[in-house]
Amino acid sequence: MTQAMRSDVKHFLCEIKDGIATVRLDRPDRKNPLTFDSYAELRDWFRDLVYADDVDVVIFGSNGGNFSSGGDVHDIIGPLTRMNMKELLRFTRMTGDLVKAIVNCGKPVIAAVDGICVGAGAIIAMASDLRVATPEAKTAFLFTRVGLAGCDMGACAILPRVIGQTRAAELLYTGRSMSADEGERWGFFNRLVDGDTLEAEALKLAQQIQSGPNFAHMMTKTMLAQEWSMSIEQAIEAEAQAQAICMQTGDFERAYNAFVAKQRPVFEGN
Repeated sequence: MTQAMRSDVKHFLCEIKDGIATVRLDRPDRKNPLTFDSYAELRDWFRDLVYADDVDVVIFGSNGGNFSSGGDVHDIIGPLTRMNMKELLRFTRMTGDLVKAIVNCGKPVIAAVDGICVGAGAIIAMASDLRVATPEAKTAFLFTRVGLAGCDMGACAILPRVIGQTRAAELLYTGRSMSADEGERWGFFNRLVDGDTLEAEALKLAQQIQSGPNFAHMMTKTMLAQEWSMSIEQAIEAEAQAQAICMQTGDFERAYNAFVAKQRPVFEGN
């Protein structure tokens, strides 16, 4: 049974074409803040992505020169100050569930970052597998600036693994912006590209990944997430099992036959 991914979403933009889904927040006049509704719909969309057969790679793009300004001050921050503890915990668990959904969706996610990328927007970029940015990108985990801890939506677990413990600590304690140059030098961004080529470069990278063995890509993403909590011995055994599974796929045989015939393999994701 095959399942197609929904593109008729209400609280963000979504386009699906040739196995690549491009999503982006759609409030460019306010630098694309998140709302309660967009949080929840993005969480559900990424959860459903696990079962989708028509999407192999996701691009989380910018809109109007900015990625995201994080949680909306009026639609989220204000109401949070009037909630009780049970309601607050329900909200913080929901936002964390978005990160879990991105990490566990089984598909590589590429963040194409332009301009402002702060708060929850920076978290979405952090949770993505790959990040391409423009020189104008300004990334900040600014939770301390609104009186909160830097440990939001998995930041204290994931960010140190991306850029290192002390660099992550500086950003999370101070809430300052990380420049695009710093982000590339520290390994947060895979590469910097001109603003007018950002979407094209992200699409090119997505197409390169999408043309590969997508079942195996799913296994790679799964292992990248799961092995954080494994010992070396457990990780080696888990990878042995994962690779044995991949050796049963048609793509593995296709690659062998193409090599023998001195041709380029055409993968089908099974």
